[in-house]
Amino acid sequence: MIKLKKMVIMLAKVMIVYASMTGNTEEIADILGEELEKYDIEVEIEECISVTPEDLLEYDGALIGGYTYDDGQLPDEFVDFYEDMADVDFSGMVCASFGSGDTFYDEFCLTVDLVETRLKEQGATVPVAGFKVDLDPDEDDVAKAEEYAKTYANALLGNA
Repeated sequence: MIKLKKMVIMLAKVMIVYASMTGNTEEIADILGEELEKYDIEVEIEECISVTPEDLLEYDGALIGGYTYDDGQLPDEFVDFYEDMADVDFSGMVCASFGSGDTFYDEFCLTVDLVETRLKEQGATVPVAGFKVDLDPDEDDVAKAEEYAKTYANALLGNA
């Protein structure tokens, strides 16, 4: 009997970077990472304080997430990463943003919008609008995250 080994060829590498105070944005990052792996995409997930925007250039794509603090403020631990993004040319990369916020505030998930705008300004291809979650992800949000990841994966892999 001949046994064949199953080889999995990763088609692309993606870095997911996030800032999370309560764990909500981290949970979204994990959900997105699990979904992308279903498309044979190699995923690395890191907190924003552990990497720099330049580190993202080693990947085919990036998902960048953060929560929106209070009434539209960037998280303190995310400010340096966000500002340093302005010095990086993301041309040729497929990127997107995600995050959590609270609809109680007027500026719901502003961090997601700011990151998306910065990515576009720095030349990234952004195939899907930022993914926003009110507080922690529920069942509906998980389903939306799966669709978001599918759209992103198809764009990254050239299937869009």
